[in-house]
Amino acid sequence: MSEPSPGMPPSWSGLDRFAVTQKITLMVNRYEIRTLDPDGRPGPLLAMAQQKRLAFKEQVTFFADEQRTRPVFGFKARQRLDLGATYDVTDAAGTPIGWFRKDFGRSLLRSTWHLGASGIEATGSERNPTVAVVRRLWELLPVVSDLPSPFVFHFDFVDASGQVVLSSQRKRTLRDRYEITVPGARLDARVAAAMAVALDALQSR
Repeated sequence: MSEPSPGMPPSWSGLDRFAVTQKITLMVNRYEIRTLDPDGRPGPLLAMAQQKRLAFKEQVTFFADEQRTRPVFGFKARQRLDLGATYDVTDAAGTPIGWFRKDFGRSLLRSTWHLGASGIEATGSERNPTVAVVRRLWELLPVVSDLPSPFVFHFDFVDASGQVVLSSQRKRTLRDRYEITVPGARLDARVAAAMAVALDALQSR
C-alpha cells in the first residue's frame, strides 16, 4: 500500500474498492462515488460532481457534500478540445496528485489510456478486444448514437511489471454503474476515481 498523500481526507486513505454511478437527466450529468460494503452494496457518499449536459468536460470538480461546498479533488485538461490532451488530477487545494491521457491512436480499435501518480505509471485498455470493436461499430450508427451502449465493458490498468493497479467493471443496471478496484491501494484513490469517471465521461473523445 502506498503512503497517504498529504492532505488526503481520511475516508480516501487506503481505499481499495468503491462504486461510481452516473445519473443522466435532461439538464445535468451527475456522478456519485460511494463506498461498497462486503456484499457490493453502495454505502455512504464519498464525492459527487454535477455538470450541465452540454458543458465542456475539460474540467470536473468533485465535492464531498451535496451542496458542493467542500471540494475533494478534480481533473482538468492541459489543452482544451484536444483529442490527445493530458488531464491533471489535483487535490482540494489544487496541488497535482496524478495525471491521465487517452492514447488516441490505439483507441481507434480498443480504448487505451495512460495514467500516472506517486511513483506509478500504468496503461489501461478494454478487457475484451472483441467487445471493443463491436462497441465501435455500434457508436457509428447515427440512429443509436445517443442511446446508452448495450455493451458491458471493463478496463484494466497494469504497470510496467504487469501488475494490475486499477480495474473498472461496468455493471448491468438501469444507470451506468462501475465497481472500481485498486489492488493493495497502491494508487491514490482520488486519481483512480478521476480516471474511472473519465472512462465514462470522455470515452467518446
